[in-house]
Amino acid sequence: MSCTVFLGNLPVWVTADDIKSWLTAENLVADSIKVIRNPETQESKGFAFIDAPNQDEMNSIIRRFDRAPLEDRLLRANPAQPPRPKGVIAARTPVTGGAGSSPPPGGSSVGVGVSASAGAPPDRARRPARKPKRGRAAQAPHSAFAEELAKAL
Repeated sequence: MSCTVFLGNLPVWVTADDIKSWLTAENLVADSIKVIRNPETQESKGFAFIDAPNQDEMNSIIRRFDRAPLEDRLLRANPAQPPRPKGVIAARTPVTGGAGSSPPPGGSSVGVGVSASAGAPPDRARRPARKPKRGRAAQAPHSAFAEELAKAL
């Protein structure tokens, strides 16, 4: 089982050394840290992967860094998903109105690729609306981690 943590919503200035110092300050251990960068500009893409030595350490890292405040943002920490194979596009099942199919409730049948909601693609029509972002006043107070980080900078 993989013990890799995805750490996202990082400012572009964060380096692997910064993350290593944050882990050390919290008595957490990582086998390796990789900040993902744009290959052309070498600027951080705003996320990193942390390889933990075991499942317990991975969970400790996630608990410590998920929703931790840094500058005007909240970090995200989750178990990393396995990489997708390159060149493979996820298969979609088309909506068809063929024989034996029943029309959607409360209306006539909808043709292939046509959405009932104002011309939006079918996969977008079913997604719930996003919640509005909270303002600075609604954010949780800064943690000891954020204060220590500010001192280090």
